[in-house]
Amino acid sequence: MSTASDDAPSSETVTQGIRVRVSCAFLPEHSVQDGPEAERRWAFSYTVTITNEGRDAATLLARHWFITDGAGRVEQVRGPGVVGFQPALADGQAFTYTSGAVLRTAHGTMHGTFLMEREDGARFDANIAPFALVTPDHIQ
Repeated sequence: MSTASDDAPSSETVTQGIRVRVSCAFLPEHSVQDGPEAERRWAFSYTVTITNEGRDAATLLARHWFITDGAGRVEQVRGPGVVGFQPALADGQAFTYTSGAVLRTAHGTMHGTFLMEREDGARFDANIAPFALVTPDHIQ
């Protein structure tokens, strides 16, 4: 069972009419918080909603995440689409997906971009504002 509340970390930003909203939850059932340091891990889920609030359709082509743990280690994740999809969003349409991240510390942050393409071929990066990955005892 995930641990989420109204106080759960989240972020929201709009780039060229594309709103990206993220909320996340700690997953204690997938975490190893005790034992040897090399075996410890903290698992989190995050749910992303991408909404086209502009007039022009846009397709999500790729993602680029920066995942930073509490020790300052940064992992970059790049790839086509999200969870196996490259959603095309007309004006007013939204796409929501859930994915996860595993850290070697009890807290960290994520941020990044989605590469979007308009019907005319114009491309731009939709920003994903930073959000915290934290266990409930780290939420202030």
